[in-house]
Amino acid sequence: MGKNLLFEALSALKPAVLRAFDKFVRSPYFNTRPEPPLLLAYLGQCLDQSAAPEAEKAFAAIFPGQKYNDARLRMQNSALLSLLDQFLAQKEAESDERRQKIRTARAYRKLQLPKHFQIALREARAGVLANPQRDALHFQLLYEIEWETFQFESAAKRTDALNLQAPSDLLDAAFLLQKIRLACLTRTHEAVYNTQYHLELLEPVLQVAEAAQEQSPALALYLNCYRFLSDPEDLAAFNRLRTLLDAHAEVLPPDDLRTLFLLAINFAIKKLNSLEPGWLEATLALYRSALERETLLENGVFSRFAFNNIVAIALRLGELGWAENFVGQYKPLLERAYREATADLNLARIAYARRDLHTALLHLQRADYKDTLNNLTAKTLQLKIFYETDAFDLLESHLKSMQTYIRRHTGIGYHRTNYSRIVYFTRQLLQLNFHDAASVETFKKRLRAEPILTEKEWFLEKL
Repeated sequence: MGKNLLFEALSALKPAVLRAFDKFVRSPYFNTRPEPPLLLAYLGQCLDQSAAPEAEKAFAAIFPGQKYNDARLRMQNSALLSLLDQFLAQKEAESDERRQKIRTARAYRKLQLPKHFQIALREARAGVLANPQRDALHFQLLYEIEWETFQFESAAKRTDALNLQAPSDLLDAAFLLQKIRLACLTRTHEAVYNTQYHLELLEPVLQVAEAAQEQSPALALYLNCYRFLSDPEDLAAFNRLRTLLDAHAEVLPPDDLRTLFLLAINFAIKKLNSLEPGWLEATLALYRSALERETLLENGVFSRFAFNNIVAIALRLGELGWAENFVGQYKPLLERAYREATADLNLARIAYARRDLHTALLHLQRADYKDTLNNLTAKTLQLKIFYETDAFDLLESHLKSMQTYIRRHTGIGYHRTNYSRIVYFTRQLLQLNFHDAASVETFKKRLRAEPILTEKEWFLEKL
């Protein structure tokens, strides 16, 4: 059989979901044929044993004692896959709690049960309004409620004038939020991938949003984000976004809030890399705010890249104690494969900042760096320690090893240039005659002019 579509999909299910699917397949409401449960039982055994399913064994499990027939097996595969499609669609519908009462009201309306319809619709409206989120889905759901009201009243002919203004306004509100959210994502994508998108109606949408943002914090959040993504010099929009995030974070669902925080953080980091003053504080403040709201976690996991960034910025601001507490608190949330190495690397950076070079080296030597960039960060920190402790023989050997490592890893783009520059300028530093003021000044100018060099401040400090 190999790993066909059905088995691949089953492999992606968690054990509890797989057990629920087994009940679904055995329920006569959804399936009345005996073959799908038998095939699922065989495939479940394969999953338990981490073994690939075999066509002949699968057929024997479904049709014991019968001669193998590939067409019949494929038919049973298709039948079980169809049941899986149905099961997953139902689970998605069940997870959409805010729409369930609207669906119930719609069903009662179609059954021409006005009292049942009114009760269900009233409960649906109360449920939507009780949720503090005011994202596009909120207005879409209110639109659907108003549309059901219109459908009911127009069929009953209860009034001559029907209220179509409310559904129109709600649909506009949902569309504005969706459009500007999409515009934020396209601006980011354009900057990263050097591509262009044409967003029809964007200009009139922005004009309407500008006038409506006072009544919609969610709209104001997206609109200000779009402003500074479109114009990096619009710092007023960036600062308004920060203020709005502090005051109105609850109006957006976790995924949307996480996106806005990351867009703001990435913008701040770009400003930080351009050495503009004040951006260290702004970036760490955004990270702290995101940490308080637990928006940096994705499926319960903390990104090791964000983890490294947070410690690096805290150290540059002299927040050593806070950085150490951060490592201890969030280490358990790192991806297991990189957890120990990432924590040790950052504890080494903290020890280095405290000038405890011996402890820093112990942390660096203890970690097994599977991640290329973590490995290069660790090698750079070792480089600095060897230089500062006058271990020049070790440093020479280390530079050769680091250069070889960089040459072997060609797929790291900008980082390859950066770390190659670090090795190059370290060698230049070792050869520099510090008694020759002109040579020192020339070296400083070359460092300052280098566009890609993350350790520029360290080199200038050594001079």
